[in-house]
Amino acid sequence: MGVIAKGAKCTVEGCSNDGVRSLNTTKVENAGLRVSSGNKKSVLCKEHYKQWKKETKEDRELERARYDRF
Repeated sequence: MGVIAKGAKCTVEGCSNDGVRSLNTTKVENAGLRVSSGNKKSVLCKEHYKQWKKETKEDRELERARYDRF
């Protein structure tokens, strides 16, 4: 059973919504979100996960392109 299934709350400062995804804390902080915990994984609610996706869209596309072969 994962952290989300146990009812973890969003770890972004000032947010207390239910978490829907857990991501690497370094990746979340690099996207400009302030995380209140010092754990390896951060829990994000639906709104903050959407914000993280918007902020990292270009980086994720470049990462995928690096591994795509003809």
